[in-house]
Amino acid sequence: MLLYYFPGTISIAVAIALHEAGLPFETARVDFSNAEQTKADYHAINPKGRVPALKTDHGILTETGAILDYIAALAPGAGLVPADPFQAARMREVMYYLASTAHVNHAHKMRGARWASQETSFADMKAKVPETMTASAAYLEGCLTGPFVLGDGVSLADCYLFVVASWMPGDKVDLSAFPKLTAFLAAMEQRPSVQAVRAAGML
Repeated sequence: MLLYYFPGTISIAVAIALHEAGLPFETARVDFSNAEQTKADYHAINPKGRVPALKTDHGILTETGAILDYIAALAPGAGLVPADPFQAARMREVMYYLASTAHVNHAHKMRGARWASQETSFADMKAKVPETMTASAAYLEGCLTGPFVLGDGVSLADCYLFVVASWMPGDKVDLSAFPKLTAFLAAMEQRPSVQAVRAAGML
């Protein structure tokens, strides 16, 4: 498999999950600094012009949550999705919140053109980010039932949450107000998966 990524983006959640699953993969860095994601060559891979994209033997997958579910299905022994249906739904509850709310809150800092045309609107959206991301941190603090989202075991939600939570200091969220999130980040930093992506310069 080939993962298209850019450092520090949500695509790194996929890299963490691939390591957690023990699946071999290669990487292709999409050069955001040269707007490679907006050009025809990358649009042939992902017409949305975003990362992640995962090239598989069956075709290319996009959307973080879908890719994470695919990884878990390829490596069921890794236990990245709980066997209990309710716990699996709890995991996805957090993942869908990250995708629909927290990630969107964060994107208002840099991607205002997705939602408005006037520069003054961009500034207003950017100014709102510390408030909305702090609200997201408060919600996510309540989702942690142990060191990780579902207690003692790592699930797909943790791969996803780790990357989103890593954005929070840059979004002017005071993480000292959220001890569970702080402990979660520290616990994830001890995972070989996170250490591997750091060593690869992906974070």
